[in-house]
Amino acid sequence: MTLLARSILFTICACVAVIPVPGRAQDISRVVALDTLAGSDPFQALQQVDIAMRDPLVLGTPPQMRILVDLMQLRADLLDGLGYVQASDAWADLARTRAFARTELGEDPVPAYLKAAQIYEAQSALASARTMIEAAITAEQETGRSDDALIDLYKELVRLADLLGDAEAAENARAMLKALGSPSLETAFGTDDGGFHAVDVFYATDRARTGATHPARFYGGERGDRLELGIATVTIPDSHVAGRVEKPSIWRLEFRATPSKHVLLKSVEPVDPDSFFGKLQDEFAEEDQRDLLLFIHGYNTSFEYAAQRTAQMVHDMGNDTVPVLFSWPSRDTTIGYNADAAVVRLSGRRLARFMEDLVLRSGARSINVVAHSMGNRALTDALEIMALKRDARPGDAPILDQVMFAAPDVDADLFSEMAGTFAPLAQRMTLYASSTDWALVSSGKLHGSAPRAGLGGDILLTHPALDSIDMSSLGDDMLAHNYFSNDSSALVDIMTLFWQDVPPERRCGLQAREARNGTVWEYREGVCPSNDLIGVISNAQAKHLRTSDEIRLLVFDLLTDQTRVDRVMSVLERILLAIR
Repeated sequence: MTLLARSILFTICACVAVIPVPGRAQDISRVVALDTLAGSDPFQALQQVDIAMRDPLVLGTPPQMRILVDLMQLRADLLDGLGYVQASDAWADLARTRAFARTELGEDPVPAYLKAAQIYEAQSALASARTMIEAAITAEQETGRSDDALIDLYKELVRLADLLGDAEAAENARAMLKALGSPSLETAFGTDDGGFHAVDVFYATDRARTGATHPARFYGGERGDRLELGIATVTIPDSHVAGRVEKPSIWRLEFRATPSKHVLLKSVEPVDPDSFFGKLQDEFAEEDQRDLLLFIHGYNTSFEYAAQRTAQMVHDMGNDTVPVLFSWPSRDTTIGYNADAAVVRLSGRRLARFMEDLVLRSGARSINVVAHSMGNRALTDALEIMALKRDARPGDAPILDQVMFAAPDVDADLFSEMAGTFAPLAQRMTLYASSTDWALVSSGKLHGSAPRAGLGGDILLTHPALDSIDMSSLGDDMLAHNYFSNDSSALVDIMTLFWQDVPPERRCGLQAREARNGTVWEYREGVCPSNDLIGVISNAQAKHLRTSDEIRLLVFDLLTDQTRVDRVMSVLERILLAIR
């Protein structure tokens, strides 16, 4: 490991070893500027990256691993592009850091190990190349994927051992290749001692395929030339905690992902449009009361994580909603903000066509939409296109039920203008915002200090067509940037809207606040009996219960403690009162 990498990892380990202190939000716009500089002056960019990797104003306090890893990625790319011999060490450092932070970031270190091995071999450093392949094998064994990738890695290990003249190592690698097909070795690599639930996520994406076969790498961050449809299967463990995407942790002595403990993308299956909509219609054939949820992810998101998040949200709702993901070609890096912004609006046009097809061909009685962060640029463009095409007017029958804009990274004035055009398409539109959202604050600086529609506080956007909700009480989750899906109480608000079209004044935890141009709503964290409400609402949906008497009986069946019953019923009575 290089001196730079040792210094960085020592700082990180020191930070996690002490008592946590309140963090200071870093300015991501400086990181984005480095990516821009790399295109015009790679030599200067390389110098600035080395400085930034030691600057707490860039990394944050304590250091944010995601920004560090993205800077290391940029450094490795720059060294590689400039032809410097240090590129091999830079890729190796990146791989090791990804492996170190795998639990936190969900990053796959294997591609970086392979890149380092390739460059080491080109430099005739065969022993170092072999070390990288051995590390890649260890990392691959933790993924829970099929053994095809392991087979390819052991073939590489055999080849390098032969080149090094190490007959014993080559023979050992050949023995592992032979053993990979045996049930005993498969069992040793990944035993599954519990249950899990498989969620089929219908997806549409204009990402380009990478050529890789395993699901996590099937689609990359490059733009494809058309929209592709398919079904992604995600497993959710029975031990799952609402709001989390569980991953393996070396601190829990988990060295391999298993469906019984972790949320895994197990398969990705592209299908033709007729098969896609035929299978989707089958989901509603036996139960026409089911809802459809279309999720559009934000920037800095991989296809794998977007599929996992979609499955996790629907699973946590527990209401048998059919999940549909629209995944646009995000580069999955904080540094790639400008690159993501350059492609997302074309995806919006493709999203418009896909949403029209969902309305006409899905068979769903109710279509709900949630977009996050930069994904709202695609959604707002799509809705405007659909509204103009239909010549939508106030009073028209809505074609969508609930449309939710979560932390929209869209110019606030533009969003307001567009909202008036597409408002007739939806039964209700809700804006979730936060005054502590680091990505939106940084985005405003990147756009000449123009406020973003997703910012809360005193500048929270108001519009007659929107319910504006300030979620600032949930705090700043920094690089996770998904408070709307991580906090179970926020999930309750979303579930309430999916269940019944309830105005804010009747929902749990929302308090009115007068703003400059109207009323907004503040979310009060900890007010709602969130877990109990999730269980009751999901059961009420499954049994199609609507009256107070029916739901009261359900609450008594599910909850034994009278205090819990009273708290839940006080919320449900307000909800039911609003729809009588």
